[in-house]
Amino acid sequence: MKNNKKKSILILILIVLCIILSLLFSIGKGGMKENKTKEIEEEKIQVERVRKAAVSGRFYPSDEETLRRIIKGYIENAKEEKIRGRIRGLVSPHAGYIFSGKVAAYGYKELLGGRYREVFILGPSHYVGFKEASIANATHYETPLGKVRLSEKVEDLRKESLITSNRLAHSREHSIEVQIPFLQEVLENFTIIPIVTGEVNPRELAEILLKYIDNDSLVIASSDLSHYHPYEKAIELDKNCITSIPNLNFNEMINKCEACGKIPILTLMYIAREKGWEGKLLNYNNSGDTYGNKDRVVGYSSIAFYEKMEEEIGEKDRKFLLELARKTLEGYLKNGSKPGVDEGKIPEKLKEMKGCFVTLEKNHQLRGCIGHILPQKRLYECVIENAINAALNDPRFPPVRYEELKDIEIEISVLSVPKKLDYSSSEDLLEKLTPLRDGVILKSGWRQATYLPQVWEQIPEKEAFLSSLCRKGYMSEDCWRKGETEVYVYRAQVFREE
Repeated sequence: MKNNKKKSILILILIVLCIILSLLFSIGKGGMKENKTKEIEEEKIQVERVRKAAVSGRFYPSDEETLRRIIKGYIENAKEEKIRGRIRGLVSPHAGYIFSGKVAAYGYKELLGGRYREVFILGPSHYVGFKEASIANATHYETPLGKVRLSEKVEDLRKESLITSNRLAHSREHSIEVQIPFLQEVLENFTIIPIVTGEVNPRELAEILLKYIDNDSLVIASSDLSHYHPYEKAIELDKNCITSIPNLNFNEMINKCEACGKIPILTLMYIAREKGWEGKLLNYNNSGDTYGNKDRVVGYSSIAFYEKMEEEIGEKDRKFLLELARKTLEGYLKNGSKPGVDEGKIPEKLKEMKGCFVTLEKNHQLRGCIGHILPQKRLYECVIENAINAALNDPRFPPVRYEELKDIEIEISVLSVPKKLDYSSSEDLLEKLTPLRDGVILKSGWRQATYLPQVWEQIPEKEAFLSSLCRKGYMSEDCWRKGETEVYVYRAQVFREE
């Protein structure tokens, strides 16, 4: 009996312990679940900190459809300038769209079809005085057209000595916000770096930003010009600005130009000077032109800074080079002699040092292709030498015979000077390459290989293109995924016999 009683007591104790442990586990699990939920909520807050539109409904329409229609109308009515180069910077006004939208559209029209990874938007502080330059402590800016993400570069930029995150500087500031709807209308897949400038040294700020500006960056300086002068006086004052800014005349800009965004403009000018960008005035007007009242007006300008493209070979010179290549092949394959060239009859443009490739096709199939990537010879000499090399020295094919020439078509590619492409990862590299535009060089140690831009027509997929190029250079197929592989890009003017 005693043993049975002891067993019963032990069983009861075990049951009680199980109940207690079960309760403790449930409480712990509930606490873990609560903590996990809290972590997820905190993560969401960290992932998306949105700077809401502050001047929507005042500076521009708050309705998405109306806003898009107005911006499209401004852009359609703006005259397009024939800028021979890629836009890298803009000076753009920041008043209400009814006053300055028509002028701003001249700059944004030039961006149509462009590809930029991030846009630096520099705007002056109108409401808060401070010494540094401030990047918003946000992950996105929002307008009626949607949200735009801040670039990943802001994390490193915030560590720079002149950069801070001043919440008040951004909360009401319109100078940056009014640029974003225009960008949303003309660009795709871009991020922004919104910088409100206080009393910061523009040269020092430019030196910092230059470390982060690459081939896929656009810089916008947001600024109006003179404020509240009579119409004629404003035109006189603003003339100092619209001549000094594109010509990078710093002394005149500093001493004679009246602009609320003088620091953003000067910062852009220092960047443009360092990068070798050229400036061009696209449009100037003031509120007397755009709104009507000419007693007290505000000046607005749209000024572009662009990376000048190398001047293309004209039709007459293209024909000359193709005929020269044909004569070279006929003479050299028949009797081993190069054509006699009268230096005095060679167009000056064709005496410039250029890289070039000569491609031979037979029945629309590659028959030979060799060239110089870097400028080693004068262009006409480059064509002569590589016409012969393509016919006789391409290791992939047997030498071209004289009898084949009637079936051979000649194509010439004149190359720009290659530029090193900085990239942080294989994904970043893929993002930065533009098919059909970019010729690509991969270099690893002593091995290197190149594909001309037209090769994208045969291999349009970026990963396949790069892997094929690795194999061409006798490198591992995934060489482009390795950080030590150097990548260079160039462009080509391509023309062929008709």
